[in-house]
Amino acid sequence: MITIDWHEYKEFKQFSHKNDNFEIVIDFLISYYNMTSPREMYEVLANDDTAVLMLQKRKIKDAVMMESYLFSRQ
Repeated sequence: MITIDWHEYKEFKQFSHKNDNFEIVIDFLISYYNMTSPREMYEVLANDDTAVLMLQKRKIKDAVMMESYLFSRQ
């Protein structure tokens, strides 16, 4: 299981033009870990204490809701 490297995330965040940390985390997962599967993204986020708070804030409770969120951000 992949764990989020928050130190690398902070470096990545410096060059992002977005203000929403959750959006930046998603971009980070896509860019740094080459992750494209909503199920895989959800699993990684759901296994991280900080990311769980981000999921809860957006009421994302499973991979299907994660997929819907990703689709809506395009």
